[in-house]
Amino acid sequence: MRVRYPPIEPNKTGHLRVSNEHELYWEESGNPRGKPVIFLHGGPGSGTEAGHRCFFDPKRYRIILMDQRGCGKSLPHSSLHENTTWDLVEDVEKLRKFLKIDSWVVFGGSWGSTLSLAYAETYPETVSALILRGIFLCRRAELLWFYQNGAHNIFPEEWEKFLAPIPLGEREDMMQAYYRRLTSPDESIRKKAAKAWTRWEGAALKLILDPALLDSFTEDRHADAIARIECHYFVNNCFLKTDNWLIEQVHRIRKIPGVIVHGRYDVVCPFINAWDLHKAWPEAKLEIIPDAGHAASEPGITDALVRATDYFAG
Repeated sequence: MRVRYPPIEPNKTGHLRVSNEHELYWEESGNPRGKPVIFLHGGPGSGTEAGHRCFFDPKRYRIILMDQRGCGKSLPHSSLHENTTWDLVEDVEKLRKFLKIDSWVVFGGSWGSTLSLAYAETYPETVSALILRGIFLCRRAELLWFYQNGAHNIFPEEWEKFLAPIPLGEREDMMQAYYRRLTSPDESIRKKAAKAWTRWEGAALKLILDPALLDSFTEDRHADAIARIECHYFVNNCFLKTDNWLIEQVHRIRKIPGVIVHGRYDVVCPFINAWDLHKAWPEAKLEIIPDAGHAASEPGITDALVRATDYFAG
């Protein structure tokens, strides 16, 4: 079973101004003459970390990481202004042009798979391959499954903690109830809501609960960005033009080689998402991981992702 490559440090780092308000952190590691790949992180709002470089052979890849608007080392932190799916798609393209890359492998998991699909369907000529994990298509049914009615049947003890900050009269629409609190001018209300939001997600990420991952997910600064930005996107249906937009546009990427990796017991993004994408895009290879949930760090998922990056390194 494959594991990630050893830790490496970036060769270059910087900030790219993409609007009057937003500056995006980016970094480059690995082989400057290698095959370009961009890693698109999850959330939205999660940010990149050092381990994300290690899905790629540093001798064969020119590895690009980018913190999306409002998260990680990008500025301003946790900003919701001018922060939509289509802003992020254009940011990815601006970074490609800034780095003078003709085409690149696009690698994304969870929300990163959403953004990867949106980018590839908008700019298919710039994408040499797609590696997607934990498919999230931003459909209303997916959001309701995790934040309203569905996943609570699997984690009822954690669901009660998620319910706790919300009065009984507001629980018919949990996303809107949280959005009111996550956009409150009262910092204490925001902080309490952010921790509850991220705890719910963090508790469901893996097949077996990982306390260290849960702690990192609920750390104050990280929780503020991921909870606010996720909720902002979700109450706006991820700014997609129709509920099934990413599937409807798959015809634009069917000539791009791709791999879809998904855990069978993914509670955050149920396997039906990957199945529906694969039916619309049968040319892509589907890898079902039988003993995994959602997280890229689960052994079977890591194995499949590293094998995919090795394959596309050519």
